[in-house]
Amino acid sequence: MKKIRSGGFIVILAMLLLSAGALAAFTAQDQERQEQQGQFISEYRIGPRDLLEITVIGFEDLNRRYRVSEEGKINLPYLGEVEVQGLTRSELEKRLVQLLEEKYLQNPQVSVVIAEYQSRRVFLIGAVTSPGSFDLAGRLTLLKLIAQAGGLTPDAGNEIIIMRQLPEGNKTSLKISVEDLILKGDPSLDIPLQPDDIVSIPVDRTVLIYVTGQVLTPGALSVRRSNIPTLLRAIAQAGGFSPRAAKGSVVIKRIDETGKETKITVNVDDIIKGKRKDVQLKENDVIIVPEKFF
Repeated sequence: MKKIRSGGFIVILAMLLLSAGALAAFTAQDQERQEQQGQFISEYRIGPRDLLEITVIGFEDLNRRYRVSEEGKINLPYLGEVEVQGLTRSELEKRLVQLLEEKYLQNPQVSVVIAEYQSRRVFLIGAVTSPGSFDLAGRLTLLKLIAQAGGLTPDAGNEIIIMRQLPEGNKTSLKISVEDLILKGDPSLDIPLQPDDIVSIPVDRTVLIYVTGQVLTPGALSVRRSNIPTLLRAIAQAGGFSPRAAKGSVVIKRIDETGKETKITVNVDDIIKGKRKDVQLKENDVIIVPEKFF
């Protein structure tokens, strides 16, 4: 068996430590995402106009559907009015078990089903065919909501943002990747929605980058705002350099938020050779590729 030299051992140890660190960072990020996502999978809380289906084994007089009043109550035979607003389905089952044990049955078996969700609505805004408010009828998930709205429009961005007010009054939001949800079909992202959720799908508008001078097809490049190319990619999309291009003195003209124009001179040969990092372009940048003189 060959001995590992001390230098090689140190390299291997460093690689293992880096891998462990990367894994720990990934695990922490994944756990944070799961905890945030967990806030969006809390059990539904009953509200006015919801329709409840209640079944009690051995107590058939109670077995039927009840519409929750505007005051958040249902009127049950033998039990009278019961406050149900704000309770989850399982909490109401426990409440009814308690009431029945106090008066009529030992160890009653109670089942509550939310037959219709009528208390509130969810709101979908942004890049869908038919944005608006939607009834929470049954279990409405994110994908079902998008389908009800006619699907995404061609200018939809790559993120879906869900905004929710938590029971304690705090507000929270969750960002979901369109690619992961729809293209990759990750079922964990198709979360059930809650009353008053606001689902926003931002429009990823088209912006222009201008490439002029010594490229094969100069003109305006129409690109998505979320996917503005780098300098090298923009030149490639413009057909690449012409034979007379001065690659070492490409100019980027840019106007900042105050209206001030700046010029950035870039040696593209250095980018191609890996000597410098490619330049990320911005909306309305103008790339000028000058002609070289022999």
